[in-house]
Amino acid sequence: MAAQRCATMPVHHRLLASRPDYVVALAATENATFARKTARIPAREQVVTIPVVVHVVHHTPEQNIGQEQIDSQIEVLNRDFRKANPDAAKVPDVWRDLVADARLEFALARTDPEGRATSGVVRRETPNTHFGPDEAVKFSAKGGSDAWPSDRYLNLWVCELKDYLGYAQFPGGPAETDGVVIQHRAFGATGTAAKPYDLGRTATHEIGHWLNLRHIWGDDGDGCSGTDFVDDTPNQSGYNGGTPTFPKVSCDNAPNGDMFMNYMDYVVDAAMYMFTKGQVERMDAALAGPRRSFLPQELGRALTV
Repeated sequence: MAAQRCATMPVHHRLLASRPDYVVALAATENATFARKTARIPAREQVVTIPVVVHVVHHTPEQNIGQEQIDSQIEVLNRDFRKANPDAAKVPDVWRDLVADARLEFALARTDPEGRATSGVVRRETPNTHFGPDEAVKFSAKGGSDAWPSDRYLNLWVCELKDYLGYAQFPGGPAETDGVVIQHRAFGATGTAAKPYDLGRTATHEIGHWLNLRHIWGDDGDGCSGTDFVDDTPNQSGYNGGTPTFPKVSCDNAPNGDMFMNYMDYVVDAAMYMFTKGQVERMDAALAGPRRSFLPQELGRALTV
């Protein structure tokens, strides 16, 4: 399947250029994240469950993916974010101690915004043959499906996404577009999921962005001056694709080279299988800050700097 892995940064740059409130919110989030890091706030021990609503926006019967495919994606997320994925054993010995459990689980919502019982799946037939990273899929008036309240649900939109496998919105953006969009052929681990993106890792990657993780190479092209704001991920020159061989050296990061097996690189699904402790610290900071509404109230107070 020929597609670019992620459109999160183009969406991010569009918001930076068009939404002054996003710029302010982003700065506040980074300041709070740095303050937590400086204060050495202990890692969250409690497991937090994120309610998910999946918007299946389909033009053809194939795009109207089945429940088994949706369930398989939830299962992948729950393994990946809990460090319960069997392929974590493939992490090179030099980084084995850095592999981290984010203590996050995901479950399809059981009640809708009005308090009624729900399957956590919304299905919308669309006249649109495809969507792009222009947010149209998030609005019924544009052939998509309106977001459920983004302070209570993680909105996942699944559709025929052109040119990209997925994209997300960093914390601090507009509530009506907050969430993650995934190409249906890169969603879950069965059904229409197609190699080499058939293990559900596109959603793992994009939800990482939703929790304020950046790409591991720092989004500076193939330079060595970018940063993902995480200390325990080696600096690397640009993204890695395919299935690299360890070690892959760039940016003077020998002998161990790039941490290309990190979920926030661009390798194929079978080649990515870890978050680091530093990345989990950033996720914790997002949950203590702009994503605090997903925490139980007492836990939210306890995690505030």
